[in-house]
Amino acid sequence: MNQSYHLYDYFFNKKIYMRTFIVLIVSILIISCEQSVTENTTTIEYPKNLQAVFEKHGGLTQWNKMNTLSYIVNKDGKTESQIVDLKNRRERIESEMFKTGFDGKNYWLEADTTYKGNAIFYHNLMFYFYAMPFVLADEGINYEMVDTLEFDGQTNIGIRVTYDSNIGVSPEDEYILYYDSETNQMSWLAYTVTYFNTEDEEKKAPKYGWIRYNDWKEFNGVVLPNSLTWYKTENNKPLEVRNTRTFTEVEITEAETVDSVFEKTENAEIVTE
Repeated sequence: MNQSYHLYDYFFNKKIYMRTFIVLIVSILIISCEQSVTENTTTIEYPKNLQAVFEKHGGLTQWNKMNTLSYIVNKDGKTESQIVDLKNRRERIESEMFKTGFDGKNYWLEADTTYKGNAIFYHNLMFYFYAMPFVLADEGINYEMVDTLEFDGQTNIGIRVTYDSNIGVSPEDEYILYYDSETNQMSWLAYTVTYFNTEDEEKKAPKYGWIRYNDWKEFNGVVLPNSLTWYKTENNKPLEVRNTRTFTEVEITEAETVDSVFEKTENAEIVTE
């Protein structure tokens, strides 16, 4: 009887120890996983007023669900189709004169003799203007408040954007996003172009281009422009309309685009500068 009791006690306690051991191991694994997720997730702290602008345009949660954006750019009777992978910014652009793209590693270009552009500089250029304000939620961005812009009786609050030195092909570029003080909707973008700057030009005060954003439409829960209007400037401020580009056949979707869309065409060449 004593022997049976001891055997029972042994196995009973052994089960308790094993259960305790298993619970302990599982707990350690859960904690490790939680720590791993925390360590591998980048949390960006946005200014509250910029968060309000994002929300006015559909919100970052909705934007981050999307994987593909495509549209046709219309200017002066000419059209250009563009498709962008929103997660890694792969891109394909086509017009009558050229085809160009970025496959995630290389820039490529297929063009006729009339093409005078720069494929690397043009990569994501129109997309970046079009996908405002959401592209200003990217990593490696710094924010600061600037003076307001008064235009046509409207007060526009400004947020200056600069980039860390390892971001993009022109990290010296800067932008100022302006939004309507009453509605929180984006109203203007001031921007610099430094890609072609010489050493002397880099030392000068920045010269801004100006785009007006006052024509919006909702696509799949995300508010994007119907058109962008560039302005002539005076004393680094917008003066009068220069030209307008419209955007048609806009699609923004959670569906991913197949890799072959972004691959170099048969007659294209890899571009390195």
